[in-house]
Amino acid sequence: MRACIIFNPSARGDKARHFLRHVRDFSGDAVLKPTDAAGHGRALAAQAVEEGFDTLVAAGGDGTVNEVLNGISDAPDGFARARLAVLPLGTVNVFARELALPLKLAPAWQAIRAGRGRAVDLPSAEFTTGGKPRRRYFAQMAGAGLDSRAIELVDWEHKKRVAQLAYVIAGIRALRGPLPEVGCECATGDSASGRQVLIGNGRFYGGPLPVFHRARLDDGLLDVCVFPRATVGTVLRYAAGYITRRVFPPRDMSYFQAASLTLTSTARTSFQLEGDVAGELPVTFRVVPGALRVIVK
Repeated sequence: MRACIIFNPSARGDKARHFLRHVRDFSGDAVLKPTDAAGHGRALAAQAVEEGFDTLVAAGGDGTVNEVLNGISDAPDGFARARLAVLPLGTVNVFARELALPLKLAPAWQAIRAGRGRAVDLPSAEFTTGGKPRRRYFAQMAGAGLDSRAIELVDWEHKKRVAQLAYVIAGIRALRGPLPEVGCECATGDSASGRQVLIGNGRFYGGPLPVFHRARLDDGLLDVCVFPRATVGTVLRYAAGYITRRVFPPRDMSYFQAASLTLTSTARTSFQLEGDVAGELPVTFRVVPGALRVIVK
């Protein structure tokens, strides 16, 4: 295994500091490529594939995972040439949880070194920015409506102190303004509209919360939840679910599974991938079965 670790040296938090203190324990078996700006991880990942590394380790949270994943896609035949591994240093680490990876650094690194692989589905979002078509891949989750608006309003310094509570506060703030209706059309013919649409490749959303209870990483399908209304109760259900690790879906929520779907809105509406705003509607989501190779425990 030729491994390359992509890591943000300015990352904050106890896990990041611990990683930096013991970086030689990790980089003794791998090459460390530090980032120097947002988005740099994507370029470093593409470069690493070109240099012949067959395992790319995203050392960070879900945003870092997304950068490395898309960097692999930028290299010719990247997904055939390299596997994705996750060293969870972030606040939430949703994809690491989905893969059942240890959340502590030493056992997580041992799992990476063991190199047990698995093929999972590879979802993508196709949209337009500045008149140009774009495609961006994601591993775990996407959304539009209340959650994407809340992400736009998150105080990131506050998040470093209070973690998930920052999203709850931002969600309540998002309700103060108008939330456009988001339309969802699935390739299966199913359709619905609402103030929030969540899309999952795996079961978890926002942490250890199994919102997408029928989802599997290797079933060739995306799971879709459409919430007709968005209220303070919607936000509090999420907060309660995060605390209890139980899902409290509203009765009027629609749940679909589809290999592709399109989200639209008559007003400006952003969408998010892995907890970061990625673009604006309309957007079409598709999935390629078994196209992404990952390391699991």
